[in-house]
Amino acid sequence: MEAVKDSSHLYEVERRARHAERPGFRINELQIGPRQQVPWHYHNNTQDTFYVLEGRVRLFLRDPKEEVVLTPGQTYTVPPKRPHLVVNGGQGSAVFLVLQGIGEYDYVPLT
Repeated sequence: MEAVKDSSHLYEVERRARHAERPGFRINELQIGPRQQVPWHYHNNTQDTFYVLEGRVRLFLRDPKEEVVLTPGQTYTVPPKRPHLVVNGGQGSAVFLVLQGIGEYDYVPLT
């Protein structure tokens, strides 16, 4: 699939907020419910650094295959071009920040 500059129409979340955006860098906050996820995707130029505020977040990664569980206060960075899936790992909502940069943002969905 082709890269898009805005992925908000591709998946539903309980809440999303943009806290900062500068050329080559941005900070988003997402709240996902127990059955919600950010589908498989990757970024060509930017890394995603996840920082969990509330709940549990599970990251599934490819190349190599890996699973990471994050709880409040924990972080994990996914480098550019590494496919990843983000799911809620608990019973209630999960709230996390995604720091994206440094570079031009894109979102490449995978099937």
